Amino acid sequence: MSVIAGVIQFDRPLHPTDGTADFMEAVQQFPGDGFETWEDASVLLGCRSQWITPESVNERLPFRDEHSGLVITADAIIDNRAQLFEQLEIGRDRRSGITDSELILLAYRKWGQETPRYLIGDFAFVIWDARRKLLYGARDQLASRTLYYHHSSNQFSFCSVIHPLFSLAGIDKRLCEERFAEFLAIPTLLDAVDVHTTYYTNVFQLPPAHSFILQEGKLTFAKYGSLMPEERLTLGSDDEYLEAFQEIFQESIRSRLRTFKQVGVTLSGGLDSGSVSGFAAGMLSREGKSLQAFSYIPERDFKDWTPRSMFADESPYIQSIVDYVGNIKANLLDFPGTSPFTEIDEWIDSLEGPYKNFENAFWVKGIHEEAARQGVGVLLTGARGNYSISWGSAIGYYSLMLKKLQWLQLYREITMYGRQLGTGRKRIVRAIKQQVFPEKGSPFQPGVPSIIQADFAKSSGVYEKLSQYDVGLRESTYQILREREDYFSNQAVLSMQGTISAKSSYRLGIWERDATSDIRLIKFCLSIPVEQYVKNGYGRSLIRRATNNILPDKVRLNQRTRGVQGMDWVHRIIPRWQSIEEELRTLCRDEQASRYLNLMQVKESMSKVGSAIKPEQADDPNLKLLMRSLIAYRFLKRLQ
Repeated sequence: MSVIAGVIQFDRPLHPTDGTADFMEAVQQFPGDGFETWEDASVLLGCRSQWITPESVNERLPFRDEHSGLVITADAIIDNRAQLFEQLEIGRDRRSGITDSELILLAYRKWGQETPRYLIGDFAFVIWDARRKLLYGARDQLASRTLYYHHSSNQFSFCSVIHPLFSLAGIDKRLCEERFAEFLAIPTLLDAVDVHTTYYTNVFQLPPAHSFILQEGKLTFAKYGSLMPEERLTLGSDDEYLEAFQEIFQESIRSRLRTFKQVGVTLSGGLDSGSVSGFAAGMLSREGKSLQAFSYIPERDFKDWTPRSMFADESPYIQSIVDYVGNIKANLLDFPGTSPFTEIDEWIDSLEGPYKNFENAFWVKGIHEEAARQGVGVLLTGARGNYSISWGSAIGYYSLMLKKLQWLQLYREITMYGRQLGTGRKRIVRAIKQQVFPEKGSPFQPGVPSIIQADFAKSSGVYEKLSQYDVGLRESTYQILREREDYFSNQAVLSMQGTISAKSSYRLGIWERDATSDIRLIKFCLSIPVEQYVKNGYGRSLIRRATNNILPDKVRLNQRTRGVQGMDWVHRIIPRWQSIEEELRTLCRDEQASRYLNLMQVKESMSKVGSAIKPEQADDPNLKLLMRSLIAYRFLKRLQ
């Protein structure tokens, strides 16, 4: 709920020439409800508070505990408050008003450096222990908040965002070529594999699920916790699994409704955001509040070119959810005149670096801005639902059954699955066989051509570094039974996704909260038998059963079609294509760009794409390369 910052000098008192006033002034520029600092001779802590929860109203951070002398500055919403109240033996008369930062401080007094293991929620916090001359901080396991730092021989500084750090003396804004090389070399949406670096030399990030200790100038890190379940859960029946799932999923949603402001949700026409909306709307109704739903739809003049099994405009399914669930106020937003091209500079400034998911950037930004205008404090999502609540590819599961020679069960499932889809068994069997025995086709090619300049790639050693990672540079090692574990163990992916969410909230004072990625929920979903996810001809069976009488069957049981977002992005840039081409030609003449970007490939891709682009080119790898190159080029220019 805050932008936090601080600086500690090891060898002398802080002095105005250190740039501390400008540092705190830069922090104060973010929207918020309060700004406070705490300092002694060699330590300065600050916080630009953004009040979200009822307890946070009028909270003063940094906060000093008079009993222990500990000082905390925190960007946190803690979800397991009731559990912590009991563990910390906090009297019932104190519970309603105690803030999340106070809870963290009390937890630190009891558990010390083990504190993050006991916390569930979104957090980054730093504690100064004056008696021990020790600075301690931590970031949550799912990377929901960010924490950056700079460490030199005589000073340590930190902040929720990067650019205020450049106000301090001795911290220069220079490109970190190591990370930029990763961004350019990885063809997937992942930005980098290194979870410590940023795009700026000597400015680092604390990885998710990590804490740090700074004492006597020495900085050490420790990894804590795990998203993997300690043991497998075995219950007596399908109904017992369903009941247990509904209980923990609803608790995940309920804990994310804690705000004195409006509650919003990003609603598509699918199961993940639909299920979050369905349960949340009912809970809010009992509080006398309604759920504000924000949904992206294509521009009115867009003609859907996608296959029959897909739909770019999800509004019929969205409206079906709104009508069936009730207590939802729908906002169908097409953001006329905006496009991936119009939003580049603002996204680079917000993320403090380049990005790849440009196809959806314009409407994600637009939804956050509209939600903020309507007074939303918490914006619910179902972003990670595919790996938790709605996991379960039917074809993937059937391929496992084939490998295990479970013929009778497989025959029954295929028959029922075909009936649901309205297709024959032969077609389904072909799809299963393709997964089990993939045909050898042409040599592997990355999804997007390389945009890194060859000499830069060689000097940086980036391909040697990336060779040990599955980042789209070779045939994937994907295994269905490892898919979720691999995802939730991938700190680089979690950090990238969490950073995008956190920085949107800092910019607008709105907190995006994913109800499908609560630690308790993730561990539950990973602990139950895979058979709970594919059953009776339905993939994603668990969430379909759990939302019976919560979602309309049009959405709940839909397996024939799926929504695809951002398919009108080319349609949106067509009016500006001439300007884009001109900027790409300027890029190809730029000396700095030539050091880093594969300009020969840019020219080749421009030739292949042509001067008259069409909406159907939304999946064209050459067009994607051009947009990514343009974003990287803009980032380089903004560094100068």
